[in-house]
Amino acid sequence: MKTFAKLSIQLASSIAALGCLAAGGAEYHSLKTIPIGGDGGFDYLAADAAARRLYVSHNAKVVVIDMDKDAIVGEVSDTPGVHGIAIAPDLKRGFTSNGRESKASVFDLETLKTLSKVETGANPDAILYEPGRREVYTFNGRGESATVFDAKTDKVVTTIPLSGKPEFAVADSRAGRVYCNLEDKNAIAVIDVRSHKVVQTWPIAPGAEATGMAIDLEHKRLFIGCHNKLMAMIDATNGKVIATVPIESGVDATAFDAKAQFAFSSNGSGTVTIAHEDSPNSFHVVQTLNTERGAKTMALDAKTHRIYLGVGSGATFKVLVYGN
Repeated sequence: MKTFAKLSIQLASSIAALGCLAAGGAEYHSLKTIPIGGDGGFDYLAADAAARRLYVSHNAKVVVIDMDKDAIVGEVSDTPGVHGIAIAPDLKRGFTSNGRESKASVFDLETLKTLSKVETGANPDAILYEPGRREVYTFNGRGESATVFDAKTDKVVTTIPLSGKPEFAVADSRAGRVYCNLEDKNAIAVIDVRSHKVVQTWPIAPGAEATGMAIDLEHKRLFIGCHNKLMAMIDATNGKVIATVPIESGVDATAFDAKAQFAFSSNGSGTVTIAHEDSPNSFHVVQTLNTERGAKTMALDAKTHRIYLGVGSGATFKVLVYGN
């Protein structure tokens, strides 16, 4: 029995080692640059893997890119100060958070035409679609609140007060929860999607000033990118900080690839930190990918495992494409 146990442990260790080796060998590199140009700055990118479209916020519009052809195929217009984009494939609708007018645009995913606009709190930034209840959440920076509206009728359901400045957010429909970084409070607000109330607030120490957030739905793990050069793995059931890895400065976006078990942190210093989730209780950095200084917003294509980063301004604005 002892010999069998030893062999079992050795086999498990070998399999784990092979997994880590495979993860470490999955080197990301530059694949392509998609020039965009035009006036103004940019913010979030959002990928619709099934429809093969990448949505790129750009000043007062959203540029739409075909991810198979790496070519611009259209735009969503009249989105002043657009920050984020959320996609509802089941409703064939998309949504944008327009910071300068404190509204959310609702647009048709096929025609890209604006269908309506919804009043939000002051300066909506991050935006997400919660498919369980078919509701849209805008996270209002200056308003320190979240506006919730019905994704089918565009009617505002409620406004949820928050105790600080909200940054990025993710949803777990099975758990009935929305998680949002409160950047200036070094905390995560946990929202119940049925009552539309903040039911818990979790400290993120040793992390601080978290911006990006991603979720591993299978293992109930949150990944947050913090400005004190840490990416933290947090238990989404109780808020416990399980592990951290070092990242470089200027973090903005965080993404998680469920198939590859990679967590990505895009850093404005000109890198992307790629960490492998070895188990629900540990992860480690497998690559620091060199990108371009200022490339800090990011989207992941779950089908091809490629990542897309925006960088530049005005005529130099472009999207960088990386893969393995």
